[in-house]
This record gives sequence, structure tokens and C-alpha cells, in this order.
Amino acid sequence: MTLEAKRQRLGEIILARSFKYSDNPPFTLASGKQSNYYFNCKPTTLDPEGMNLIGEIVFDMVKDLNITAAGGLTLGADPIANALAVISYQKGKPVKSFIVRKDVKAHGTKSAVEGNVSAGEKVIVIDDVITTGGSTITAIEQARAAGLIVEGVITLIDREEGGRENIQKLVDDVRSVLTRTEIMDLRAQKQAG
Repeated sequence: MTLEAKRQRLGEIILARSFKYSDNPPFTLASGKQSNYYFNCKPTTLDPEGMNLIGEIVFDMVKDLNITAAGGLTLGADPIANALAVISYQKGKPVKSFIVRKDVKAHGTKSAVEGNVSAGEKVIVIDDVITTGGSTITAIEQARAAGLIVEGVITLIDREEGGRENIQKLVDDVRSVLTRTEIMDLRAQKQAG
């Protein structure tokens, strides 16, 4: 299956399982804004076919980067980073996954970043959806505080609402597997029959 065919199939899965739309804006986003549409990516990122496609696509996006790990703010980033880790290992170029905690525990190591990563490693930060970029920026800041060198960001879906530009104030290389426009175009095609 070509990369474009994988992206197309992933878009279909996202549209079927992870995309919700309403003419009245009933959805409150993490930013507090109201929206007519909502992406809940977990039904896609935690699905065997969705996870495999995501791992294959993200691996293709990072295989030429000089990175050792990928991760982001739990919970949205976790299945994406784990899918990448498994596929990258199978393809002979392992990329470890790590988790950035939302709240640092008051006991144990009190670490905001969990995983087999060390200060000085080059990494990418992962997120499932970018709207304003707030959770991605938090993950970048926590990764940097742990001494990781953030080389870029990859998100499953860019809602195209300014988040990419906000993130680019911290990291130049911001890539998306799919955009809101692509998902909305796919939705229009499906509705047209």
C-alpha cells in the first residue's frame, strides 16, 4: 500500500470513528472554544488497523530524521508514539517512545517525562490533535526541561486554527498526518456519494 493510500484509509477510519459534527456548536474544546466539530482520536489510535496505519505513516515521516525517541503529553500522544516505536523496530530503525505526564507525581522520581530517554537525546513531540497548540507546547517545554532536544512535532490532525503557528514559535518543524481541510473534503466526498 502506498503512503497516499495509507493516509486515505486512515482518513476514512478517522471520519468513521473519531469525527463528530453538529450544526449547533455543542463541542467544548480543551481551549474552551465552542466548535461544530470534534475529533476524539482514541477510537482510531487504539484500533489495530488505525494504530498500524499511524505507525507506518509516522515512521515514514521520521525515518530520515536523526532522532532516538518520540512522545508527548499523555493520553493523546501515547498510542501514536507506541505505534511508531513498534513499526520502527520492525523496520530496523528503532525509535523509542516516552510519555510526558500532565501532573508530576509527588513521590518516586518525580519525573515529568517517563520512558527510556536521557538528557541530550534528539526527539520529536507527538500529539493527536492540534487546535491552539497548548498541550503540544506543554509537552515541548517538559521535554526540554528533562534535557531532551526537540527536533520537531508531528500531529495526527491539525485543526488549522493557529496551533501550528503557535508551536512554530518554539519548534520550526511541525508536520501533520492529516488536516481538518482534508478530513472535511473526505466528508464532503462521502456525503456526495
